[in-house]
Amino acid sequence: MKHPPVILRPAILPSKDRSGGIRTTPLVTAKVGSEQMLNGLTVLAPEAAVPLHIHNCEESVLVVSGAGKATIDGVEHDVASGDTTWIPAGIEHFFSNPSTTEPMIIFWTYTSIDATRTIIATGVTTRIDEEHKPS
Repeated sequence: MKHPPVILRPAILPSKDRSGGIRTTPLVTAKVGSEQMLNGLTVLAPEAAVPLHIHNCEESVLVVSGAGKATIDGVEHDVASGDTTWIPAGIEHFFSNPSTTEPMIIFWTYTSIDATRTIIATGVTTRIDEEHKPS
C-alpha cells in the first residue's frame, strides 16, 4: 500500500478563496495518496456563481446544503440539498446561488487526478489540484 487510508475533516483543512464569494476545500487529492480521483467542498456565498466552464473528465456534484441553480449544457435546473448531477467531460456548466441570505454548499468529484477546468469566457485552463492550493 503506497498511502494509508485517511479520514479528512473539512473543518480543520485549509480552504481557498476563489474570489466572487466562492471558497473551496479540497479533500481527496494526490496529497493524501489518491491516484485516480479528486473531490472536495465548495461554498457559494449568497448571490455567488461559479463561471461557465468545462472539464476534461466526468464530474459529479452533490448539493450538501442550500438551494440554487445548475446550468448544464445551456439548460437551467433548480437544485436543492441532496440533488446530484453527473456531467460528462466537455459539457459547459456552472452553479449559482440566487439566495440573498443563505450559502449553498456542494461536494464535487472528478474522475481523474488530472482533472482540469477551462473557463469559457477566458479560455484559461487550470488543473483542479493547482487552483485549490491555499493562498
